[in-house]
Amino acid sequence: MTATNKEFDIQGVHHLALVCKDMAKTVDFYTNVLGMPLIKTLEIPGGAQHFFFDCGNGDSLAFFWFPEAAKAAPGISAPGALPGRGNMTSAHGSMNHVAFDVPPERFDEYVAKLRDKGVAVSGIMNHDDSETTVTRELHPGVFVRSVYFTDPDGVLLEFACWTRTFGPEDALHPPADAEGRRIQRVR
Repeated sequence: MTATNKEFDIQGVHHLALVCKDMAKTVDFYTNVLGMPLIKTLEIPGGAQHFFFDCGNGDSLAFFWFPEAAKAAPGISAPGALPGRGNMTSAHGSMNHVAFDVPPERFDEYVAKLRDKGVAVSGIMNHDDSETTVTRELHPGVFVRSVYFTDPDGVLLEFACWTRTFGPEDALHPPADAEGRRIQRVR
C-alpha cells in the first residue's frame, strides 16, 4: 500500500535543524564517522553558525551553534538514555531522535561499521507487533530493524530499515489525547 498526501506535494524532509555545543566536533562526527558531506555553512550575525549536511535523497540535517545556548537537558529536551538502556522519554515539543533510512541488506554491516569506528550502539532491535514491540529474532512480523547511538552532543540517532510493506491493517490504533483517552479517527 502506498499512502498519498492529498493536501500537499511534500517530497520528504528538506532539513531538520538541531543545536550543537561544538560545531567542530559536530562536523567531525557527521562527516568523518557518518560520512555525510558538509554542503552549506553560514555565519549568522551575533556570532552563531548554521551548517548543513547531506543525509541522502536530497534531504539535509542542519545544526545551529549559538554562543549563548542553554546546556543540554537529557531526560527533558531529549531522551536520557539509549533505548533498552534506560528511559528514552522526552518532553512535549522536544525532538526524541533522528532515524536514518539504511538498506536492509546492509543493516548488520552498518552496525558493525559503527562499532568499528568506536561508536557506542544499543542492541539491535527488531520491532514487531508483540506486547513488548521488540524481539531478538528476525521473523515475518518484524516491520523495522533499528540500532541507536548518539552524536557528540547526546542527540539520539538511529539507523533503521523497513523490512516489509504496510497495509491498512498496520494503522488501526486510535490516537491518545492529552489525558490518555483513545480517540477514534474519522476517515
